[in-house]
Amino acid sequence: MQKTVAYGVLSLAALCATVSGSARAADSATTAPTGAVSLTEALAFALKNQPEVLAAKARLLAARAAAQVPGAAWLPTVGALAEVVGATTNNSTATVISNAALDLPRIGGTSVATSNDFAPHATTLLGVGVRQELFDFGRIAAETAAASARAAVDEQRARAARLDTILTVTEAYYAVLAARAVLDVATRAQERAQLHRDYAQAGVMSGLRAPIDLTRAKADLTRFAVSRIRAEGSLRVAKSVLAAAVGVAAPELDAKEAPDMAGPLPSRYDVQAQARDADPAVRSAIFQARAQRLQTEAIERSSRPNLFVTAAISGRAGGAVASNGVIADGDGWLPSALNYSAALVLEWPIYRGTSRAQAEASRRTEQARLTEVEVARRAATTRAEQVYRNLEEVTATLDALARAADAAKANHEQAEARFRAGLGTSTELADAETLRIDAEIELAVGHFQVAVARAALARAMSEEP
Repeated sequence: MQKTVAYGVLSLAALCATVSGSARAADSATTAPTGAVSLTEALAFALKNQPEVLAAKARLLAARAAAQVPGAAWLPTVGALAEVVGATTNNSTATVISNAALDLPRIGGTSVATSNDFAPHATTLLGVGVRQELFDFGRIAAETAAASARAAVDEQRARAARLDTILTVTEAYYAVLAARAVLDVATRAQERAQLHRDYAQAGVMSGLRAPIDLTRAKADLTRFAVSRIRAEGSLRVAKSVLAAAVGVAAPELDAKEAPDMAGPLPSRYDVQAQARDADPAVRSAIFQARAQRLQTEAIERSSRPNLFVTAAISGRAGGAVASNGVIADGDGWLPSALNYSAALVLEWPIYRGTSRAQAEASRRTEQARLTEVEVARRAATTRAEQVYRNLEEVTATLDALARAADAAKANHEQAEARFRAGLGTSTELADAETLRIDAEIELAVGHFQVAVARAALARAMSEEP
């Protein structure tokens, strides 16, 4: 039989453990593990250094910072202003350019002329002021709640990145252990083939065996040597995949030991319930719907009144003749007229067509987000059901594979005893050897499948070790 098929399948399984090709962290403040590591050590390093996890954490910090922006409206606004203006002054006081930094009341006025005068007059202004929010009628609170809900979405995405990294590292870790088990099978098979070749050679030399027994034994020895070389290559590939999954700069990383994955399976109902409620994709969809609802509320509250206090100190002068005939010193170039102001302002944007349209669009989006929650729940429960059924299957198969391996080993030992006693042929022994190798490789792959299925079930239930 073709042993290369089993080796190729196992190598492919190890490569599939990192479908997206996890990038390696070139520089890290944490000491990178080397040599053989435990699964706990591999996960600890990956969760601190994997680029996907770090990127998710950075997005979460950015979202949390954005959630603090609406609440900053309660902080006072302080501004300063300096102007030099040249303009006409028909029935106007010192000219002030509209600005958002400073609130300045209009003071005084120029004389009313019977005809327009297009001669420019200088105007200067220096001022400093402060504005403080007093009561917003719930507008800022709604905007803050919406921003916090959006940050919660990024929190679930960061959690999903952690869970995916745990699954990827776990799969790669067990792939290394499985590849080593296959290599052990191939190595023992080659060693047995070496003994069989020696027995056959001695039998031919003594005249007790036909030369065909020796040529068959040599062919089997060569075949098993090739299988061992390929198994070594599969192990090297699995180690490199583990290094990439963990995020170390080393080309290879070995697995130290096989953690105990035994234990009773949770009930199907518990798996479905936890997947439906705890999956990051589901919770992200819930928070997105909540954020959209709060965004709608924030838009609606933008039409509520706004109460604030404002104060300013300024110096100004206008070069135009005032209504009482007085001309400022310096013809408007020196802001010598000092003023101060303090005001309690209540503003109320009673109707804004764009706000109503934005609120209606947000409500429609909110309805769409609610439907996405159910879609996410169905996807999570379907995925959990598939993983659970697969775990049941591979677990039940593992017992059969163990029995098959024991039976194949016993059959091989009997065939080997017959061959040594001169009762069996080399063909009979080769068949028994092939049956034993197949059974032992299938058992190693079975252990790998059970470990990966349990890791996938933990991911479906959003559980961290």
